[in-house]
Amino acid sequence: MTLNNYVDQLKQNKKTIIKYWLSNKRVVEILDSYKLDKITFVKKYASFVIDYYIDVIDDKKEIGDCPVINDLLDYLKSKDLSSDELFIICSGFKIALVKNIYDLKIDSFEVISEVDYIFERNFAAVLNKYSKTVKDVENKLRKTVAIVNKYVIMSKTDKKGIIKEVSDAFCDISGFSRDELIGQSHNIVRHPDTNQYVFKNLWETILDKKVWQGEIKNQKKSGHAYWVYATIEPSFNTKGEITGFYAIRQDITSKKEVEEQQNILVEQSKSAAMGEMISMIAHQWRQPLQAVSILIQKLPLMKMIEGEISDEILNQVVEDIGNQLEYMSKTIDDFRDFFKPDKEKEEIKLSRLIEKAIDFLAYMLKVDTIKLNKYAIDDCIVKVHINEVVQVLINIIKNARDIMVEKNDGMQKEQRELSIKYYKNEDFAIIEVEDNAGGIPQNIINRIFEPYFSTKKNKNGTGLGLYMSRTIIEQHSNGRLSASNSGKGAIFKIELPIN
Repeated sequence: MTLNNYVDQLKQNKKTIIKYWLSNKRVVEILDSYKLDKITFVKKYASFVIDYYIDVIDDKKEIGDCPVINDLLDYLKSKDLSSDELFIICSGFKIALVKNIYDLKIDSFEVISEVDYIFERNFAAVLNKYSKTVKDVENKLRKTVAIVNKYVIMSKTDKKGIIKEVSDAFCDISGFSRDELIGQSHNIVRHPDTNQYVFKNLWETILDKKVWQGEIKNQKKSGHAYWVYATIEPSFNTKGEITGFYAIRQDITSKKEVEEQQNILVEQSKSAAMGEMISMIAHQWRQPLQAVSILIQKLPLMKMIEGEISDEILNQVVEDIGNQLEYMSKTIDDFRDFFKPDKEKEEIKLSRLIEKAIDFLAYMLKVDTIKLNKYAIDDCIVKVHINEVVQVLINIIKNARDIMVEKNDGMQKEQRELSIKYYKNEDFAIIEVEDNAGGIPQNIINRIFEPYFSTKKNKNGTGLGLYMSRTIIEQHSNGRLSASNSGKGAIFKIELPIN
């Protein structure tokens, strides 16, 4: 008599087998110690495991072909059961099965041997899977730890800031070996340039049992600087007392170097703009200075001719000189205001932005015989750093003027023309500046916004004007600056978001 002769009886006794299984004292101890819910265990796993065994006995399934057992192994693994405890749970099932066979008064050595054979083969497969899973997890953990150690800049200190542990990545970026760091104060990598208030705030935060985050400039063993974005949080004992601190850092040295380079470019651009402005002041002052000179010469000439200077003539000359000096003073005030930093964005109409730029350039455009056309299609209000946008407009208009003056041979003075059009769409206020100098060559049009790229023949260009103009519009104003060619010349298009 073989076991498959009793398949129907085993099916009818599923509940009894489960009852015997979960009444096993050692099985119950394991389930209770790991807080494994018995109802979940029965509904999700035990009932299906018995069905699987019955199918193996009935030759409907092969040993090892049971997805539910795989799920059960994952469940037990998540609870950190050992292989010995897994054996106890599986043995409890075999004991329950044998006990039920005896209840059915099946007194056959062959049947019991077959139960043992199926159990041993099946448990061998289960144990192999469970062990492999555990080993896989251990291997993955080891690999994860190795990756973290190699690439994550980590350290652990005691509550006084003495280094207790560091990752390889920390050693690599700082240039210190692990032996040189362990036992030292974390100040070993402190850069002297770092403001003391940064560390004051850091310590106040973490000693208050809070997480601190921020950028810190550190110093390598070689003396070179490096930057990190650090997250530092306290660790606690069971009483809630601080025992030390964990810190994870991200290397942001490249980011800071880019920012420093950007600052250098900004300063160079400001210097270049200052030079341009001084040149324009000289242009603006030339005419009033000539007028003052003529007025002053008028007095001795009048005395020579008429023998005396009347009060009326004297007052008129003084008034005229005063008007010219007032104009010159206003020019200085305008330029001084232009170089004041814009701390806050202000609301201003497009037309007023354009007027401010033209005020600086009016005399230059007049001297160079450049006709200015303005097309007001739609006026609207934008919120911007006014002086910055005016600087962009001045730069674009002056570039157009420069190229038209450079093309003296091919363009008569009376032919020079500059058009400024402003309008709006649903999202943006738009200013277009168009010249009639023939346009930008196609082989360089994609490079004109690069830093240090200049097309000026006299080599006086810094190559920073358009680069900084795009930076101001796109990064400071959240807008767009683009260039294209029309049938007449170049068009520079400024798009500013409408608030």
